[in-house]
Amino acid sequence: MVLKGKSIWQQSNCIACHQVYGLGGYLGPDLTNTYTLRGPAYITAFLQSGTAIMPKFHLKKIEIEALLAYLQNLDASGKADPRTFTINTNGTIEQ
Repeated sequence: MVLKGKSIWQQSNCIACHQVYGLGGYLGPDLTNTYTLRGPAYITAFLQSGTAIMPKFHLKKIEIEALLAYLQNLDASGKADPRTFTINTNGTIEQ
């Protein structure tokens, strides 16, 4: 299900507006940790309705579930807020 969600993410070109791990577009928010911060009901509402800025993609229920699985998997992999990172003198970062 996670791979299906990643495929939908890529096909819908979500990265053009949204970031993952701080990389991507800047029109929408970084979604790396959105699953924990907002929850699946909040994300589903956006995916079903769109917003004034985000288009409605007319996704099927199974596609929304796949995107939720993908976002949950991303969320579990770490934190993405670069404002909380410590930049070391050798160019590496610490969370």
